[in-house]
Amino acid sequence: MSKPQNKFIEWIDTRLPIIEPFRKHMSEYPAPKNFNFWYYFGSLALLVLVIQIISGIWLAMNYVPTEAAAFASVEYIMRDVPFGDLLRYMHTTGASAFFVVVYLHMMRGLLYGSYQKPRELVWILGVAIFLCLMIEAFFGYLLPWGQMSFWGAQVITSLFGAVPSYGEELMLFVRGDYNISGATLNRFYALHVVALPLVIIALVFIHIVALHEVGSNNPDGIEIKKHKDEKGVPLDSIPFHPYYTVKDLVGVGVFLIAFCAVMFFMPEMGGYFIEYPNYQPADQLATPEHIAPVWYMTPFYSILRAIPHKLSGVIAMGGSLAILFVLPWLDRSKVKSIRYRGNLYKVCLAAFVVSFIGLGYLGGLDPTPIRTLFARIFTFGYFAFFLLMPVYTTLDKTKTVPLRITK
Repeated sequence: MSKPQNKFIEWIDTRLPIIEPFRKHMSEYPAPKNFNFWYYFGSLALLVLVIQIISGIWLAMNYVPTEAAAFASVEYIMRDVPFGDLLRYMHTTGASAFFVVVYLHMMRGLLYGSYQKPRELVWILGVAIFLCLMIEAFFGYLLPWGQMSFWGAQVITSLFGAVPSYGEELMLFVRGDYNISGATLNRFYALHVVALPLVIIALVFIHIVALHEVGSNNPDGIEIKKHKDEKGVPLDSIPFHPYYTVKDLVGVGVFLIAFCAVMFFMPEMGGYFIEYPNYQPADQLATPEHIAPVWYMTPFYSILRAIPHKLSGVIAMGGSLAILFVLPWLDRSKVKSIRYRGNLYKVCLAAFVVSFIGLGYLGGLDPTPIRTLFARIFTFGYFAFFLLMPVYTTLDKTKTVPLRITK
């Protein structure tokens, strides 16, 4: 840097300390030296969050959150606003991309035990972010005011009516009216554009601070802070910058190529990212032939439909999300990483992945007796992975974990 630049940075740093936090949490942050492919998705999730905020701000400039003009304003954005179609497809593709990278990020936690001590709070904050993302996506789903948006919101909000004694009042509170209407659209718009983004940004910040306080996990599941040099730097670590910033840039480049390919050439993704009924304005008198949520919510919707009793289905769906919070206390294994776990855990994890994907597939299809049967089997597999975890992680035969990172 030139002297004027140095003086300018020093002038700012004496009034707003930024150099030391940057060194601690970015440039000199000691990261394990064996990060692999699975460690791309945390930074990619942060990238998609930025994409969603920026594209959302520009869409909000031209969107009109009223029952009479919402659908027409989306059409106006698509047809008349310069680059409006690109902005909308960026936002819809980003919504699905967000859940792709978040699901893979959570899968990494299951593979390498990133939820175990001392990272319980990091995991809990991550699950809280995941729930906020689902709520944020649900609020945004109504905004295009298309057929699937309207009827999907009608079905989901009606679930609050299953709550004993206070169901009707709760459903009225959520909708702001006795039916999905302009009042619902207005409150969903406010929550989607203002309230939930602020909560998500705050949670992401706390999530990163909590992570850097205890240190990052690694594919070996070894605590690198146990072995330090005379300067207090972990022996099995490397500075995050430039090593992982450069590595993450490669991942960002590959991700953006795939992201742009979808955005430019197949933004609807065959009806998975944007359902075809959503190109029709909402009509309270015409119900779509098949109502289903967007793909990233279908696993939990499938659990809801698998149970015939409405209240029990709502409890099961809520339980499938709530159980993620207690995962750190269900795992009794002495090792973190799947590299040193026995075959029992690997089989159970594989069964869980199959169950989750199966639930997601069935949740997007019309229910039939045979599909409902499979949905119940997969629902059992989903819950069995968590509820039986204290048993099979105790019985599982583990390998000896090395004292230092091997590769």
